[in-house]
Amino acid sequence: MSAAANGRLIVCPTPIGNLEDITLRALEALRSADVIACEDTRTTKVLLDRYEITTPRVRYDEHAEKRATPGLIKRISGGETVALVSDAGTPLVSDPGFVLLQAALAAGLTVEVLPGPSSVLTALVASGLPAERWRFVGFLPRKRGELLELLENDETLVAFESPRRAGATLALLAELDAERPVALCRELTKRFEEVVRGSAAELAERYGAAPPKGEVVLVIGAAEAGSSDRASAEQAVRELVAAGAKPRPAATVIAGMTGLSANELYRAVAASGD
Repeated sequence: MSAAANGRLIVCPTPIGNLEDITLRALEALRSADVIACEDTRTTKVLLDRYEITTPRVRYDEHAEKRATPGLIKRISGGETVALVSDAGTPLVSDPGFVLLQAALAAGLTVEVLPGPSSVLTALVASGLPAERWRFVGFLPRKRGELLELLENDETLVAFESPRRAGATLALLAELDAERPVALCRELTKRFEEVVRGSAAELAERYGAAPPKGEVVLVIGAAEAGSSDRASAEQAVRELVAAGAKPRPAATVIAGMTGLSANELYRAVAASGD
């Protein structure tokens, strides 16, 4: 058996807040690894110190991925075990690690992925919204048109959101469908954990003037039939403008086709800067 056959990459989830949520398998992986590739070595040190783990650490954040990957692949090929961790949760889920995973697979190296804490699943279940069909989209897009298209989704939607932008996102959602169910989950598993459930309008009012604090996961109920008509109309106006039409005539044309207000369509497109 070659040395490479003994080396492996272990994708190791870590707690999203409460350090007691670490699994026994993850602790064993961190102890037995030859090196731990960390998104932030200081953050991981807090966890390792808690469980008296002294395995060496190397930096592996989004800025170091391409630079550090060849060296880590060489170590795995030489028979070593590399444990990959992010600051919280499962690596690769809106966190660094994809470059290393792809390189390991391309090299035919052993990759082991451990189950563990996930803010996505925790928020989905805590929201109380249907979980039979759902979609995780990472961080919500900043462009209004892309966000509107995404919010037309007919499945439960789970997304990360910046606390500073949460109020605006909820206001847009309330504008499309005031009664659409939403849950805002913040600081999951931490001391100030909070899950606020309600309609889009209720949450937009609550967080409009006072943005939530801490890490936020939004869970948005599926769009009901007909609730995305306005979003589709706005997108149609944008496409006409992009093709060379002036905004107001474009809004008038689409309003005539949909029965929506031309002035409201014009204002929405003008406000978005498209």
